[in-house]
Amino acid sequence: MLKRVCVSLVGIPLLFVILICSNKYIIDIIVTLLALVSMHEYMKCCSEKFKPISWIGYLTTLLIAFIHVIPMEYVFNYLGIAIISIVAILFLHIIITEMKINLVDISITLLGILYIVGFYIFIPILFGYEKNGTLIGKFYIWYLFLCTWGSDVFAFLIGCKFGKHKFSKISPKKSIEGCVAGVMAGVILSLIATAVFNEIFYMQFNYLTIFMVALVLTIIGQIGDFSASCIKRYIGIKDFSNLLPGHGGLIDRFDSVIFAAPFAYYLLTMLI
Repeated sequence: MLKRVCVSLVGIPLLFVILICSNKYIIDIIVTLLALVSMHEYMKCCSEKFKPISWIGYLTTLLIAFIHVIPMEYVFNYLGIAIISIVAILFLHIIITEMKINLVDISITLLGILYIVGFYIFIPILFGYEKNGTLIGKFYIWYLFLCTWGSDVFAFLIGCKFGKHKFSKISPKKSIEGCVAGVMAGVILSLIATAVFNEIFYMQFNYLTIFMVALVLTIIGQIGDFSASCIKRYIGIKDFSNLLPGHGGLIDRFDSVIFAAPFAYYLLTMLI
């Protein structure tokens, strides 16, 4: 508990500074570094049972750093080309190795690329979103973290204190009480942020829309948490690494954030 709190006391203020002071290119680099560490954790853990093709995972992760070098109107076209190219390269690997690398190995590799790169990349895309010449993504990104990390903090605190009904065997420490508290906290924090944005920064975010978006994002974030637990349970590990004392690895810390990031992008950009 103490280690977890200490890491949070350092990490949360650091996150605030980064989100307030950084531009989209700095965010691109920071997210790329986080994704590289997460890819390493994923590949290392999967190597216990499979033979993932690590080099293509790392190479694909580096593409995140160039997401704002490409004109935004072409980004999703290039992502589509990248996906079909990666699939082709993975099958070519099976052919070249004469099936020493098999279909399961390339499936695990592709899952890692989609899970790590495909989800992480939406953080800088969301942050760099512009509307009518305004970098409005700098506001949107707060909803992502408030609905995931904010939810996670309150789910942990309430779950430890009042949690009596276990939610799932996949993650036995999580309780129904904690999950419900997490959802409520994510929504309330988002509404408070909306009040700040509207009053201080003269935004015109609709409270009902934010309520609905936050409700979805907090639930999706918890699904992301359980999804990471599914991978860990299947491989037979407790944490992806011990990089962050009390938290585990970067994937353990960012599992809900990256899972909710694509949903945050589409919901916020389409509805607000």
